[in-house]
Amino acid sequence: MKDKMFIAKQLMNKVGLRKSKSEVHRRQMELNKLYAANPNQALIVDSAVVIGQNLSDPFRTEVLINSEFKVPMKVGVHRAVGGDHDYPNPGDILCASLAACVESTLRMIASRLEIELFETKIEVTASIDVRGTLIIDRAVPVGFQSMHIAMEIGARNISDKMIHTLVNATKRSCVVYQTLKKGLPITKELKIIREKNT
Repeated sequence: MKDKMFIAKQLMNKVGLRKSKSEVHRRQMELNKLYAANPNQALIVDSAVVIGQNLSDPFRTEVLINSEFKVPMKVGVHRAVGGDHDYPNPGDILCASLAACVESTLRMIASRLEIELFETKIEVTASIDVRGTLIIDRAVPVGFQSMHIAMEIGARNISDKMIHTLVNATKRSCVVYQTLKKGLPITKELKIIREKNT
């Protein structure tokens, strides 16, 4: 938490902000007060559940995302392990989770610092040798061996150096990124988008 606060203060000093007008800033300041006074309020639980239906079909299922909203998502099995790959597979969902967390964290930090983004694209890929999961070669680990994040970011009125600082703050604050990087290497690349003059 101290690291996040230090980076946020550093960024705020670099962009010359004294008091942010950002809605993100306002909401997070309220939460900071709440969590400082009641640390247990900061403990949350995210969720998903699969309730098996049509169990005679080993290639498709449905996951309900979030216990409150129960958003249904059809899930398939990758063709590389014998599935039809007619729906997103769990690896795709893992990539989606990382991409969504990185992009939303980037937006929140940029909004809080009043950095005006005009373009973002976050693409996540995950690489795996499926011989491990198919027990063809026991020396091959079961699991993704690496992930890669390709980022394209365009922001108005800040330097490339500041965009790199924004990306570093995003990585440090992104819950899914910080969780996954403990278990596998995650590489990244950044392409800074320049606004076209019209």
